Amino acid sequence: MGLITGLLTLPLAPVRGVAWVAEKLQDAAENEIHDPAVLRAQLGALNQELEDGHIGLEEFERQEEMLLDRLYASVPSAPLAERSECDSTWTNRPR
Repeated sequence: MGLITGLLTLPLAPVRGVAWVAEKLQDAAENEIHDPAVLRAQLGALNQELEDGHIGLEEFERQEEMLLDRLYASVPSAPLAERSECDSTWTNRPR
């Protein structure tokens, strides 16, 4: 960026800064949404809520399905030749 371009676009610096921060926040949120460790922790907390009686079975199953779908989507799939029977049954779970 040249000196004149830098001076002319200086008023836009706060906008660029806000856009950069928003992009970083979005990246962090997406990483957290798709992090298998976070999803497993959420499944554990959901199971605990069911056991404690804070939610019903129907609500538990709905939220569990959503979390499991996100968990399965976050796990990279190996080529078919490298998959074991355990992997294929895990990814082809009944709905």
